[in-house]
Order: sequence, then structure tokens, then C-alpha cells
Amino acid sequence: MNKGAEVGRGKTKVLFQDPKRSDALVVVSQDSITAGDGAKRDVIAGKGRLAALTTSRIFRLLNEAGLPTHYISGGEDADDNEMLVRRCEMIPIEVVVRAVAAGSYVKRNPGVKSGTVFAPRLVEFFFKDDARHDPQYTAEQIVEEKIATAAEVAVMADLARLNFDILCHAWRRQNVLLVDLKVEFGRAATPNGGTEILLADVIDNDSWRVWPAGDQALMLDKQIYRNLGTPSASDLDNVKAKYEEVAERVGQFAKRSGGFVGIIMGSASDNDHADRIAKALATYGVTARRHIASAHKTPLYALQKVQLLDSALGQVVYITIAGRSNALSAFVDAATANPVIASPVIGSTWGGMEIVSSLALPTGVASMVVLEPENAALAAAKILAVDDTVIYGRVAVAQYRNRNKLIDADTSLSSTPSTNGKATE
Repeated sequence: MNKGAEVGRGKTKVLFQDPKRSDALVVVSQDSITAGDGAKRDVIAGKGRLAALTTSRIFRLLNEAGLPTHYISGGEDADDNEMLVRRCEMIPIEVVVRAVAAGSYVKRNPGVKSGTVFAPRLVEFFFKDDARHDPQYTAEQIVEEKIATAAEVAVMADLARLNFDILCHAWRRQNVLLVDLKVEFGRAATPNGGTEILLADVIDNDSWRVWPAGDQALMLDKQIYRNLGTPSASDLDNVKAKYEEVAERVGQFAKRSGGFVGIIMGSASDNDHADRIAKALATYGVTARRHIASAHKTPLYALQKVQLLDSALGQVVYITIAGRSNALSAFVDAATANPVIASPVIGSTWGGMEIVSSLALPTGVASMVVLEPENAALAAAKILAVDDTVIYGRVAVAQYRNRNKLIDADTSLSSTPSTNGKATE
């Protein structure tokens, strides 16, 4: 990449101004590896390339899931160890999310056994200051010292948890336990003159603890280097081999499963209902394939459609749509071992009694019933998300935004004037 003037330097990376964009920087990852706030330092040839490769692959996944990050491009192929990122005002706080007690947490909390599982996940804040060994801060301290506002701290904690959940899902698909994760955030300018909080800096093999099969003895992360005294050349080669393995594994994180939803409608009049389902599925990155087939009028044709969809590549989840007598959902469910979600159209003619035909099913028939089209899409996406981290991430981000909408609505009540002229509590 073309680079302008150097604008910053850390222990393992150098920042340059992008010559074409004032709002972008080029991050160059170095071959150095450090521990103990920089007191221990070695150089591993090629580590910078592996760090950039790992970080870019992770940020690509997070961007695709809908999380706000500073990553724009680079880190792979000809870019080698360089990435293009949005310029941020970095917030000097490390946010650590812990799923399992390990490392410094156990040292600081001797009453907690190593391996203790945290539910919910634990979030900690550390002020970046090598001279003071990155002291732990509370959210209140961060606000009191004007490092970040209370709202910014809340966003950082939420995004750190979301990020952890998404990466935990990706690692779990490979039978690897994500123990803990350290991330940093920055403020980036928005077109309207404000700022937004972004996941920034890097997320690489220095940022976490990862244990294959949940076994600490099989660790793949930087802790291997921390545990070494004065490392030999062979020791450093072993560390590099672990970093190479992690970069390769991370390359599978955003791999799509090829799963899709087969929408079967009992009539062309159900198309509006199907449109809403397909639109909602698209927000989760899920493809929909539509067919019209009636269990009453064209049973053999309907069976053929199920068999064709079952034989397609990729996991299929069915959503069936029918009004009046909904034989279609039970028919499809009995014909396939794949999940079936019934989303019947409930009209006004029968006073809602049509729902009985979707609920009163014989033994061995288990189509689920979800009335709202958007909720049927969500249910299908969650099923497909089991083996697709992009879908999982999009679902998690959508749920996060829905929670925030409710909280924002509640917050707005506190500034709503009452009839006596005083703000409501």
C-alpha cells in the first residue's frame, strides 16, 4: 500500500497516514512479540504477516455480521502485513471479556479457581499505561476521569460482549474454547459531524486465549510465549507454528454453510406473506427458494418439491404458508427429516379458528408454528446459524439493536413532559 507520514507507533505495529484519504490510516504489523508490558521482547520473522492476516479475517467477519469496526481492507494477498483502517481517536482502555477464569484474573482473585466458568461473561476495563502495568478501572473511574462518557462505556461493553459471542461461536464450530479476549475501541467521525464507537486496533493471536477441546495444555495463543523463560530459536519456531495454525483456522470463520430456506406456499395468494419472510431472511444473509404446491390439490407435486429441496446442497429449513385448512405444514414435516416452520395466514373469515389445523397434529409430526412472517424468518435463521457464524452474528446484532430500541424508548419517557409541566420519572 502507498503510505504517507508516520503518525503513530506501538509495540507491534506502526501507523501511517493514507495519502489518498484523510480519514484513513495504513496499519503495518511488525514481527515483534512482547510480554510483561514490553519488558520481554523477541522478533519472529513473518509474525507481522500472520498478525495482519488474522486481524483482517476477523474484522471481515465482524463487518459482515454488522458490527461497527475500523477495518476497510487489506491484510491478505499482496497487502502482506498492511491494512487500511478508518482513522480513530483511540480510547486508552482495554476491554477484556472472560468466559473462563484464567491468567491474570486468577492471580488477582486467588479465591477463584482456574477454569471457573463465568455466566454471564465477565467484562473488565484496564487503563493503558505500561508504567503502571495497565491498572484495572471501573466504569465509574473511566467516566470520572473523562476518558469516555457513560454512554460510550456502555457501548464498548456491549460491543465487546457481542464480538466475543460471535468469535466464540466461530471457534466452537472447530471445537476450540475461546477463554478470554482483549479488544480496544476508537471514536470515528460521522458524516453528520458526530462520532461513533468502533472496534479498532487489532484482534490477533496476541488478543485472546484459545484452547482446543477446552484443554489448556493444547493452547494456541500468546500464552505459550509468556510461559517461556529465555526462548531458544526452536521455541520461537514453535510459537510461530501456533500463530500459523491460528491464522489458518481463522480463515474458516466466515465460511458460509450454504444453508437456505425453502418457502412452500399453498397458493399464489400467499406471496405477500412470503415476501415479508424473504425480506427478513435477507437481513440475516439467508437465501430463500420459493415454490407453490398444495397438499390438498397437488399432493404428489408437493412431495416432489420437498424431495428436490432435500436433495439440494446445503442445509434446508422449510417455512410453509397456507390459509384455511393448513394440511401443508404437517404434510411437509412428515415428508422430511429437516426442520419445518409453519407460518399460516390467519384471516378474519373464520375468527382465527384456522390456527387449530396448524396446532392439532398427529403423533410423529412436529412442524413448529410461528405466525408473524418476520419471526418465522428469525426462527429459521437461528437454526441455520448453528453452522454459520455470519448468520449467527447477524442475528446477535439484530437482537442487540432491538434491545437498544426498547431502552431508548424507555429513556425518552424521562424527558416527556407530564400534564403538570414536570418531566416524568
